Amino acid sequence: MAVRIRLMRMGAKKKPHYRIVAADARAARDGRFIELLGYYDPKKNPPDVKVDKEKVMKWLKNGAQVTDTVKTILKKQNLDPDEFRKALKKKR
Repeated sequence: MAVRIRLMRMGAKKKPHYRIVAADARAARDGRFIELLGYYDPKKNPPDVKVDKEKVMKWLKNGAQVTDTVKTILKKQNLDPDEFRKALKKKR
């Protein structure tokens, strides 16, 4: 089962906010997910973001892939998935 960390759209028409979730890659965008990792509200200025870093690290250790949009959001939260993967490879 390929797991992806991605956005799940919530909210009303023209007023989106998103949940950051770990989900099976085959599941629908707004379908079933495995674990809730945080949220992202782009309509606020500045955008409102909350991410549980420990949960994200757990999923990255287990081999979850991160979508480009979520990768950008995580980098702004000082949590770079690419740097984390490089550090994991050096430990092995």
